[in-house]
Amino acid sequence: MRPVTAAVLRSPDGPFELADLQLDDPRPDEVVVRTEAVGICGTDLEFASMTATPAVLGHEGAGVVEQVGADVEDLKVGDRVTRTFARCGTCRSCSARAFAYCERFWEYNFIGTRPDGSTALRDTDGAPVNGHFLGQSSFASHTLARRTSVVRVPDAMDLSVSAPFGCGFQTGAGGVLNVLGPTPGSSIAVFGAGAVGAAAILAAVVAGCEKIIAVDVAQSRRTQALTLGATDAVDAGEGLAERVRDLAGGGVDFAVDTTGRAEVLRAAVEALAPLGTCGVIGVGASAEMSFEWRSILNGRTITGIIAGGGVPEEFLPRLIDLHLEGCFPVDTLLTRFPFARIDDAIAELRAGRVGKAVLMFD
Repeated sequence: MRPVTAAVLRSPDGPFELADLQLDDPRPDEVVVRTEAVGICGTDLEFASMTATPAVLGHEGAGVVEQVGADVEDLKVGDRVTRTFARCGTCRSCSARAFAYCERFWEYNFIGTRPDGSTALRDTDGAPVNGHFLGQSSFASHTLARRTSVVRVPDAMDLSVSAPFGCGFQTGAGGVLNVLGPTPGSSIAVFGAGAVGAAAILAAVVAGCEKIIAVDVAQSRRTQALTLGATDAVDAGEGLAERVRDLAGGGVDFAVDTTGRAEVLRAAVEALAPLGTCGVIGVGASAEMSFEWRSILNGRTITGIIAGGGVPEEFLPRLIDLHLEGCFPVDTLLTRFPFARIDDAIAELRAGRVGKAVLMFD
């Protein structure tokens, strides 16, 4: 057991409280990582109001391995790593290497404990603290994760940049490259040009899409999208689907919705050309989605996407290589904050003044 400093959510409405906690030693298939940087994701903010407290959230952590379990043979103390979601590894989806669609995804990532009900975090008085959020709970100086949630990072990679790769950047880029798979010359519209949408736009550039349309309500994000490679930037509003269709000469081949808003997803589907495909990434803003029958009868497909739909231990190194080659410049999206300023960083995110907030540890 080791002492850690964590941002603890004591009540659903916050704020986060910096507190000293105790972290258990790793089990045979687990590792302990000293966190150097952690991104703040919209999922952290969404689940802050839904998670049983006290709890430690955070799921875009990167750092250095400090301890390995007895069965971990391919990682060693001192390895630089980034972390991602947890999975069971044995269900039908995992056996098919569709790890993001693990049949036990919820209990491995969102219940506040390990699947067996235990937690590795405790208050100084010994009281349990909910953790294991998305396989890590990385709003803490040290975290514990299963070996399968840890991906080694090359020495050339800045850990503060690699941190958001484990969720936000993996999700946006993977949705395009792993799931939609556009061919060179295709057209795509990305609805919501925040951090996830920006990663999708960069992935569309990598894929060779000829027409890349960014849709967002914020002028700053539309301008940013154009600098990242979008060919057009559109303000959301009246007649959105028709405007996107017109820009693409009769509809886009692919669309990505990162907003989770029913009216935006409906527009994304209606903006498709016949036989087009829309990937649904955003969640939370709308509990239900509905479509007019003519929106999907002409061969259009709507598919849900979790965590980019790839194999993290293969896809994250690919994304990191693209970044190191200058083809995935997500570092331009980051604003760094000291870990102690987590509430300030969240306020800046909510106000739309930063694209991707990353908390830095001393």
